[in-house]
Amino acid sequence: MKNIRYILFLLVFKSFSQNEKKDTIQAASIKEVVVTGQFAPQSIKKSVFNVRLITAKDIQNLAATTLSDVLSQYLNITVNPNGTNGRSTVSLFGLDAQYFKILVDGVPLVNEASLGNNTDLSQINLNDIEQIEIVEGSMGVTHGANAVSGVLNIVTKKSSLDKWNISATAQEETVKDEFSLFDKGRHIQALKISHTINNNWFVSLGANRNDFQGFLDDKKGKNYNENNQMRGFRWLPKEQLNLTALLSYRKNNINVFYKFEYFDENIDFYNSSVQSGYNTQLGSYRYASDKRYLVNRYFHNLNATGKIFSKLKYNVSLSHQKQARNVEDFRYYLQTKTEANNVIVKDQSMEFLYSTGTLSNFFTDKKVDLQLGYEIVNNKGFSLVQEANNRIVPIRKTLENYDFFVSSEIKASEKFSIRPGMRFSAQSKFKDQYASSLGLRYLFEKGIELRGSYGNSFRTPSFEELYSKQIFDGHFFAGNENLIPETSTSYDMSLKKTSFSASDLQISNTFSGSFLNVDDRIDMALVRFNEDTGNPEYEYINISQYKMWNFSNTNQFKKENWTFNFGAAIIGISQKIENQVFASNEKYLYSFNLNSSISYIIPKWKTTFSTYYKYNGKSQQFVEGATEYIVSTIDSSHWLDASIRKTFFKDKLETTIGARNLLNITSINQSRTNEGAGHATSSQIMLAYGRSYFLKLTYNLNF
Repeated sequence: MKNIRYILFLLVFKSFSQNEKKDTIQAASIKEVVVTGQFAPQSIKKSVFNVRLITAKDIQNLAATTLSDVLSQYLNITVNPNGTNGRSTVSLFGLDAQYFKILVDGVPLVNEASLGNNTDLSQINLNDIEQIEIVEGSMGVTHGANAVSGVLNIVTKKSSLDKWNISATAQEETVKDEFSLFDKGRHIQALKISHTINNNWFVSLGANRNDFQGFLDDKKGKNYNENNQMRGFRWLPKEQLNLTALLSYRKNNINVFYKFEYFDENIDFYNSSVQSGYNTQLGSYRYASDKRYLVNRYFHNLNATGKIFSKLKYNVSLSHQKQARNVEDFRYYLQTKTEANNVIVKDQSMEFLYSTGTLSNFFTDKKVDLQLGYEIVNNKGFSLVQEANNRIVPIRKTLENYDFFVSSEIKASEKFSIRPGMRFSAQSKFKDQYASSLGLRYLFEKGIELRGSYGNSFRTPSFEELYSKQIFDGHFFAGNENLIPETSTSYDMSLKKTSFSASDLQISNTFSGSFLNVDDRIDMALVRFNEDTGNPEYEYINISQYKMWNFSNTNQFKKENWTFNFGAAIIGISQKIENQVFASNEKYLYSFNLNSSISYIIPKWKTTFSTYYKYNGKSQQFVEGATEYIVSTIDSSHWLDASIRKTFFKDKLETTIGARNLLNITSINQSRTNEGAGHATSSQIMLAYGRSYFLKLTYNLNF
């Protein structure tokens, strides 16, 4: 079976041996070119899907260090940071990161949970991004399992107009009021070198280091020796290293690129409990049992696009990705500040073989296009689980799926386009799954664009939901191999108008609405009370039906050197949750959010002033109590960023200074939490580490 699988991958890739592709940016005689979900790169206006575009310039003005810095500014997107484990994930329309797929050049990115979903935003390198494309709504036909609420595709740079590009960056950032050159704050260094060898070959190399020294807040650091729970950090220190390499070749009908990425992360956990000991050598001493989480990821992607038989367009990617997490346990002696008894154990890993490809342009008639595609996923997962009596057991499982999809774009007229699609997924673990979609776009006079879509999709249970297990000291949390995939249905509609006034004012207004229904939603829930001990036992089960409707409005005003954006959205969420003991009701819970940004350019000074504001309104959710589901309220929050960007010496030196979280938000209150429930939460939800200031310097040498 193993040999057959590898032969299949090779045959699929070899069958598309010639190619041609216009790079997204190279095709840019068309303004705002997008590729996500399209048959070929095209303008946003021509896209049947409603696509949000984040450009490299937007990222520059933010001086963003991670993807979470970028996404936190956008409507309907909530970034969920976790200071305890250092991870930062994203939710869209109230659905967590398991329903939102993150891609790099069209290929989902491996992480400790799955492929493309529940991705840690802090691990995404921003140094090589050309643009980010976000498509809201079900994308199950084109992007398969788990693309329920939408997809985010990171398009990286693959060419240059210059022969040589050398870029070196240094960024220093405070962590609230904590900063020193080496021991406190955030310190970032980046280097990228790219070379256009000739008309056919292009190569680039990059390195990025992100050193976050942690956030103490009221904690006392790793060398504090009193046993009063004040040792350690409020936000864990971590160091990240990202290395990238790209080689591309293009000639006539041939366009191939290979991209490699290596990611390494070191997260330090300092135990708040201090213990005492005695031996003849040291006498009385104090120590702590600390941990170090060591994560590494390898990403390989080989892509070929172009034409065969001088007509058929193809796009094929073959990717191998591997991610592993090691845990280093050690004893830290506080008097001597030394480590001892270091033991490293691999507790989790994921390895994926992934391939996807499409064929299109079957007809000479440009009014109709047909796209055939496939996706193959082979996932080898490993995890250590904790069973009763503190017994650690390794779990190794392989999950596979083989998908085939067909989509068509019918241009009934120059104004009216129809896009139907279907997908079939053969699953090794679950029953075969299906997805379908129908998209419509109509272009009215006077710059009015109407879009509507229907989508039916599915989400397969993650490795953790299937196989995890933690049983210790009366606690029981377990995965469930009998889980079934979730299914979803969504409806989306948007109306956009772009207009120009006599005073050169450009106005763009978009009104959109959507409805999403998810059946058999998976969650950790109370399933029984132990007959012998009476202790509650929790397990992942298919327990709920999730319904969401959303109305939003976004507006952009551009005039000369001014750009102003404003948006607002309201979301209603209903969940019928039934564990095996009690159930919730189906009433809708509502939340409101808005955002705005202002940017002003002074050409004479080569300076850009930018401010970004986001308001997340009060929200509610059901949490599991001892005898019933109760409504918990999360308070509202405000977020404000500002920056000034200026270039010197003919744009060779670029400086950005600014502040994040000017309103100094650290946490918000959550009411009616239940400490005894399986979803036990604190009365305080951590959002950030407070107001911070940054200085970013970039030197660009292009020739």
